[in-house]
Amino acid sequence: MIPFSLFRRLAPTLSPTLAALLALAAPLSAAPCGDTSAGFAAWKAAFAEEARAAGIGPAGLSALAATQYSHGTIGADRKQTGVRYSFEEFKRIRGVDYIAAQGRKRRARNAAFFDALEAEYGVPAGILISIHGMESGFGQFFGKYPVISSNATVAYDCRRSEFFTAHLLSALEMVDRGWLPADAIGAAHGEIGHTQFLAGNVVKYGRDGNGDGRVNLYDAADALASTANYLRGHGWQRGQPYHEGTANFRVLNDWNAATVYQKAIAYAAARIDG
Repeated sequence: MIPFSLFRRLAPTLSPTLAALLALAAPLSAAPCGDTSAGFAAWKAAFAEEARAAGIGPAGLSALAATQYSHGTIGADRKQTGVRYSFEEFKRIRGVDYIAAQGRKRRARNAAFFDALEAEYGVPAGILISIHGMESGFGQFFGKYPVISSNATVAYDCRRSEFFTAHLLSALEMVDRGWLPADAIGAAHGEIGHTQFLAGNVVKYGRDGNGDGRVNLYDAADALASTANYLRGHGWQRGQPYHEGTANFRVLNDWNAATVYQKAIAYAAARIDG
């Protein structure tokens, strides 16, 4: 599984066009949230009208229509707990030393790529590679849940409907743009790709790292460029240290609010950057 991604503070953000359209749509009756699967079909029909009014096109609406209530997503959401491991326990369980060792090899094989990312965004290779390893095992596992259904389920669920509604609209916009397949698979709350972005942050911070003209978080180059842009957007300071107590270490809190996770990223990154 993709552990602890639920603690990441990823603000739901929409493209300026979609945000403006959504504001115009605000007077519409909100689709009713629910706490069980019983009202999901009715909510989906009502939400489709809101999404259409907000500017979601045929592809996105079709993806929404195909969604199903995800019991797995709700189960994961209800089981959220804080990270209770010590750093040494966490490091062992998550294989952080292995991530660091593999990361050094990846840095050496792709030095020009990572140097280019640091030149543009100011974020060193070690941080990006550590996040890549921690979030998806360097792309070995993206999750097991349909992204649009997961987003729809937590947008419908009353517990955090407002937060995830914005991410659902962004995911549907991504389908319209051709950035996300309607049947894409991700983590339990709709986290996407190599570095497990929520959809709103793909729309805001996504970057085309491989030059093919679109943003695809299932492509490692796009995901790493997007991650670098996210960190820069949250205040990463070029050329400054990132160990605990520094300003850059505090930026990692915006990536994942679990301190032990932040420590693991910084620990592995220091060994990769050498």
